[in-house]
Amino acid sequence: MAALSLRRVTKTFESIHAVSGVSLDIASGEFFSILGPSGCGKTTLLRMIAGFEQATSGRIYLEGKDITGMPAQARGIGMVFQNYALFPHMTVFNNVAFGLETRKLRSPVIHKKVEAILDAVRLRDKIDVPVPLLSGGEQQRVAVARALVVEPALLLFDEPLSNLDVALRLQTREEIRSLQRKTGITTVYVTHDQAEAMSLSDRVAVMRAGKFEQVGSPAEVYESPLSPFVAGFVGGGNLITGTVGPDGGFEANGATLPLTPGFVKGILGPAVLAIKPEAITLAPDGATDGMNALVEDREYLGFTTNFVVNLSGLRLHVSAISSPETSTLRPGAHARVRIDLARCTLYQDQ
Repeated sequence: MAALSLRRVTKTFESIHAVSGVSLDIASGEFFSILGPSGCGKTTLLRMIAGFEQATSGRIYLEGKDITGMPAQARGIGMVFQNYALFPHMTVFNNVAFGLETRKLRSPVIHKKVEAILDAVRLRDKIDVPVPLLSGGEQQRVAVARALVVEPALLLFDEPLSNLDVALRLQTREEIRSLQRKTGITTVYVTHDQAEAMSLSDRVAVMRAGKFEQVGSPAEVYESPLSPFVAGFVGGGNLITGTVGPDGGFEANGATLPLTPGFVKGILGPAVLAIKPEAITLAPDGATDGMNALVEDREYLGFTTNFVVNLSGLRLHVSAISSPETSTLRPGAHARVRIDLARCTLYQDQ
């Protein structure tokens, strides 16, 4: 039995379909992420699961029980909000104990449970500290502890790291995944950040305009995107609209890229070619193979260097491991471009 099941769940605001007929099964103990741009419906879907929004149609099941019309407080679901929603006038203990106190548990039981969960999130030494005195990452962990201490059947995260700086975001997402693995709690995580979804999840759903474009493991979604949108959103692939000719050549913006018959797979006419930034190899001008291109921009990021190159009018984003060779490729320099078709995807353009 799935821990969480959605059956053609729809949410309509007046004439706007925020979520359109979404169906999904999430296994017990799974870490499942919903990834998509702002306005795609992912937070609305999460709020329907939590019970803060009611579905216009469709059914939601938690461990086989229909919770579609059940009030939020009766669902047994924990939720960590984007702004944490902590009580600023309370200490860490009082914030974490709040849900247990509303259940009328005895004081010794509450203290034992709060201390145990604060040990798990490494905040036992902050138990009597007012939450305004905590760092952003510590407040994040208090919010997780408060959600977990009531032992929910399901844990929901709504963009929980968006308010943190880059270094703290990396650290906190590692802590979230580690804690989820220790507890084994079924988790649904909403984010617009591809790196978060890829690093945390057992499976990912890529959402667009209220629907799932693709559901699969991070590797499946990244390596085998089912649509140009997924290819562009997950990994920032170069999306090039053009035409596949009878000879297998891909023509776009006056440039022709040679494709192999096995790669084309019967596609003819209007098409979209998705090229991953790391599928493009750059070499200094004078190399014996590849196509001539002009380096327009260069962004050094330490381990990797990103480029924008112009290939016969096509502007391509390239991601390369930094090396002495890449350091010579400056804006205005000519380079030779090779494209690994095994890291590319071709779609018939409807």
